[in-house]
Amino acid sequence: MNLFRLDASILPGVSNSAQLADLAEAEWTAAHPHGTITRRHLGTAPLPSDAWAHATTAGFTAETERTEAQREALALAAVLAGELQDADTVILAVPLYNYGVSQHFKTWADLVIAGAGPTTPLLKGTPTVLVTTLGGGYGPGTPREGWDHSTPYLRRVVGDIWQADLTLVKRELTLAASNPAMAALRDLAEEQHTEALAAARAAGRTLAGN
Repeated sequence: MNLFRLDASILPGVSNSAQLADLAEAEWTAAHPHGTITRRHLGTAPLPSDAWAHATTAGFTAETERTEAQREALALAAVLAGELQDADTVILAVPLYNYGVSQHFKTWADLVIAGAGPTTPLLKGTPTVLVTTLGGGYGPGTPREGWDHSTPYLRRVVGDIWQADLTLVKRELTLAASNPAMAALRDLAEEQHTEALAAARAAGRTLAGN
């Protein structure tokens, strides 16, 4: 069994998304102690920001006329797509940044699509846990309702395009503990944290086949 795990936090030492992903991974590892884990951390080892443009333009360029940058980008795209295609199970830990996904994750997703094709169901039927964390609150009735432009995108790509068997673990209000302006929300934030921890463990058991 091979688990592919991707992290996108730019703060790996204090990452809320990583905390939840760690719990899911631990459940999978307990059930598959001899399994392999392929890791990619986009926050600490970001992909080249111009790679997607090179990979895309290479598709419209005769092979003999491609630049070295185009060839390297195509090779990278193939590797990234292959990591997903070879996975038996997947964990994606993706925080919301500035109301959307980070540039690091978007570059990765675009390159995977370049490597596999825009409609290829890379994860068809593959058990996948998507962990996402949000600093504020974006639910119905909140001042920022509708400002979460990350979760719908992630569902569209991972669930609809790649056709993963998707389980979402979502935690909001992660900044309440450190932001004085959110002090009134700290009890609610702690409640949501507790629920997210339990959801991550349950998702990990599902991922492990338990």
